[in-house]
Amino acid sequence: MSNQHRSEETTRIELIDVDLARAGWSKQSRSFIEEYCLAAAEPEAGYQGPKFADYVLLGRDGRPVAVVEAKRSSRDELAGKRQAAEYADTIRTRLGIEPFIYLTNGRDIQFWDRDRYPPRRVAGFHTREDLERQFHQRRYAQPLRGVAIEARIAGRDYQVEAIRRVAESIEAAKRRFLLVMATGTGKTRTTIALVDLLLRAKRAQRVLFLADRRELVRQAMTEFKNHLPNESLARIESGEAPTARIHFATYPSMMQVYERLSVGHYDLIIADESHRSIYQRYKALLDHFDALVLGLTATPTDYIDHNTFQLFTCDDGVPTYLYSYEQAVADGNLVNYRVLDAQTQFQIQGIQGDSLPEPLQQMARDQGVDLEELDFEGTDLEKSVVNQGQGNRTVTS
Repeated sequence: MSNQHRSEETTRIELIDVDLARAGWSKQSRSFIEEYCLAAAEPEAGYQGPKFADYVLLGRDGRPVAVVEAKRSSRDELAGKRQAAEYADTIRTRLGIEPFIYLTNGRDIQFWDRDRYPPRRVAGFHTREDLERQFHQRRYAQPLRGVAIEARIAGRDYQVEAIRRVAESIEAAKRRFLLVMATGTGKTRTTIALVDLLLRAKRAQRVLFLADRRELVRQAMTEFKNHLPNESLARIESGEAPTARIHFATYPSMMQVYERLSVGHYDLIIADESHRSIYQRYKALLDHFDALVLGLTATPTDYIDHNTFQLFTCDDGVPTYLYSYEQAVADGNLVNYRVLDAQTQFQIQGIQGDSLPEPLQQMARDQGVDLEELDFEGTDLEKSVVNQGQGNRTVTS
């Protein structure tokens, strides 16, 4: 046995078999076949006998759903691309099935859905359920341009345009999108109408909505419930991932559960206010899941750093769709703001102990405060005097 062969065999036993088992593919359950024999349908001249695929993953009906081409760790995982394509062609010819393809060297894994996308790096193998769900989508998916957008959810021209821009990007085999829409222009409703479109077109079955605050999660869930009353919704909290079609979670809550979910658990992830929440440790969420990702933000493009555009593959610095505050005002969809210069009585008159209402004077005496020492000008407020009830914690003088 050559060193090269031993190296590939070791890679398969110590790395690839372990990764497969982590996604539920095991020899004990006979959910895959190693050295799967592929006899060519029409042997060509010089044909030397059957070829063998390293692994073929099987669906619940025992038919192939994916081919895994393994290379030793020192080689590029894409080195087996042509070979794997030939194996997939043979399965398609023999069985009428277009299997998914994995290319791996034990360190990196590329997933290839030849009908729809070029190979892409994934964090692990999909589960059987993941692949069968994708088979279903591939078989029944409808062209998005032929599916009507639900106007009762998002019927304004710019909202429809935003949805169509994302739909066009999906049809063009892109997987990440960024919507920049001014506050008050219906960002969430636009998102709900997009989700509705993808669900009805059989392009998505599981959706995750992420936000950085619990209140934003609650608000989004309420809006989804109002506009999609027949969909099953659930909130991810306390380390539990419930069963539902659409999940809602804060980034910290999702960090507690994501590693227990398969890489293909979601078809679409919506990252709200994505310019501020998905870097450093939270970026691990998007790295783990193999899903379409929609970023939402109201931040003007001038304030979005280049990393955000890169993350959503907007390498030219142009989001998938932009509807700015200025444009919304020009269109009459928002009213221009005015700065109101206002002062409270305390800011005007200051604070003097002898002018306080009797209950406050008594409260000050009870706390050992000398009323004669309470003598502050309005300009002293938030410098020498701080209202703790407004959450200020620092006193400077």
